[in-house]
Amino acid sequence: MQPLRKFSLSDRVMMIIILVNAITIYFQTDHRTWFWLQWVDLSCTLIFFIEMLVKHRVYGFRRNWCDGWNRMDGILVLLSLPSLAAPFVEAAGANLSMLLILRLLRVLKFFRVMRFFPNFVKIAAGFRLAMRQTWAVLAGFTVIVVILGLINCSLFGDRVPQYFGTPLDSIYTIFRMFTVEGWYEIPDAVADATTPGMVHVVRLFFCLLLIFGGIIGMSFINSIFVDAMAEDNNDDVKEQLKQLEAKIDRLLAEKQNNS
Repeated sequence: MQPLRKFSLSDRVMMIIILVNAITIYFQTDHRTWFWLQWVDLSCTLIFFIEMLVKHRVYGFRRNWCDGWNRMDGILVLLSLPSLAAPFVEAAGANLSMLLILRLLRVLKFFRVMRFFPNFVKIAAGFRLAMRQTWAVLAGFTVIVVILGLINCSLFGDRVPQYFGTPLDSIYTIFRMFTVEGWYEIPDAVADATTPGMVHVVRLFFCLLLIFGGIIGMSFINSIFVDAMAEDNNDDVKEQLKQLEAKIDRLLAEKQNNS
């Protein structure tokens, strides 16, 4: 039991198993038919399940599931367990959709690698703080994208239906332009489909969309989000400065008392 416990509770060993499993699934996705690939994948899934059982044995059920990382690992392992049935389902000639679901569940195991990211807890906390502080800006920007998408759908839907034919297509096209994707292809397609006298107006219109939405708008949102992400670190620095100032004040007070 002791070797199994040491093996299952070693983060380094589990990281190696995750990497081996990732390589195995890569070759399987690349349609390699080596017979041992599937069994290595199944063995890795069983190792993760045994690890979860060992943690329940060592820490107890309540303590194990109270830990955030162990809870995430346990959920991912439980979600990936149905993939153990993939060889039998495939041998039984099941439909493709069932196999795709089982293969998708198998890949979920790799999200466990997040626990090995350095300072991931602080990054996640900063992300939550940034989302709380910027959700109104993101919501407002989304509304602007939707409105501009509807306007462009009404203006150019009949001329370039591949980009603005439906409201959803039009909203997606505006989002593409705001992310500086297709910033010249889309205006050129609209300009080619419009009357010669309106070509320069159309290009000017899309240039303004690109400048204010893609360059200025996205930069504004990125700056707000990054500033909110870094605010937690700034709070730590401010706290350290306060502690340093308090120590300096105590030293000055002691010096005055001694003199």
